Amino acid sequence: MKLLSRSPAETETVGWRVGRMLTAGTMVKMYGDLGAGKTTLVRGIARGLGIPSESVVSPSFTIITEYESSPRLLHIDLYRINGSSDLESTGIWDVIGSDAVTVIEWPEHAGDELPEDAVVIRIEYLIDDERTITIEGIDEEDWHNL
Repeated sequence: MKLLSRSPAETETVGWRVGRMLTAGTMVKMYGDLGAGKTTLVRGIARGLGIPSESVVSPSFTIITEYESSPRLLHIDLYRINGSSDLESTGIWDVIGSDAVTVIEWPEHAGDELPEDAVVIRIEYLIDDERTITIEGIDEEDWHNL
């Protein structure tokens, strides 16, 4: 499914819709350049899970941020990770589980270490505030029925 966002507010709304559809045990791999709007989309996902969007910040320096919700939300940023040895030292395998929705920014930094079974979101910067958001792994019919 391919969507067009014309503003950060629209990007957050897309995230909210995604968040409403996610269940415990779901992993979301989020791809996009710096400044593409990944964290804005995660704010929407958090809101869809009942977490105030203003409490979501980029975990670039902490790497893993956990939010209490039902299911709980793990927001992981692998931007500063370089391969499997760095990944192992993050403690990622200790927190990812079937009781959480896990959203991972920069999953490509983990190489082939992450599970294949995931929702994949790609955000592409167009011009100004416009973004193309491509979502794989969410049923388009369910999306339109939300």
